[in-house]
Amino acid sequence: MKRCSNKGMTFIEVLIGLFILVTGVLGAVAMQASAKKGSFDAMQRSLASALAQDIIDRMRSNDPTQLASYVGSDYGVTLNAEPSKRCNSTASLCLPAEMVTNDLYEWELALTGADVKNGTSNAGGLVGATGCIGVSDNAITVVITWEGRTKIQDGQKDGSNVSDCGGSTANKKRRQVLVEAFVS
Repeated sequence: MKRCSNKGMTFIEVLIGLFILVTGVLGAVAMQASAKKGSFDAMQRSLASALAQDIIDRMRSNDPTQLASYVGSDYGVTLNAEPSKRCNSTASLCLPAEMVTNDLYEWELALTGADVKNGTSNAGGLVGATGCIGVSDNAITVVITWEGRTKIQDGQKDGSNVSDCGGSTANKKRRQVLVEAFVS
């Protein structure tokens, strides 16, 4: 009797190869999900930095005697009413005090995402954002706090008003950006 010599792969070899392929595909899918979360967190951090720089630029472009008028610790919690006089065209020139009201209103719109709509809901801004502005002489401190997607070590450091922006109780999802500037 002559034995047949089979050429090709056995069923076990095919199963092992399939297992390795499926493991690789699942790893790639998990990596993509992790990258998407990281991308969202980076976008939120970038937006917070841009918003902090935006209000600092608005403060610099206004009269330096109005700096104290920008101070507050609850921007974004509840949106202030729209100013009666809008300073958004050359036809409606405003006094420095009116500019403060408009600057803060427009900044809060951007902070909460109310300046970008998807139907009737806000589509931009930070998640659960709160903005705080402090002024000491001509030194400005802007802190923006928002809620991240995952838990990490809390951003609250020393119990000072600056790090307490957005709530004084510990929150493992809280993220903060602190920007300091000087207006001359």
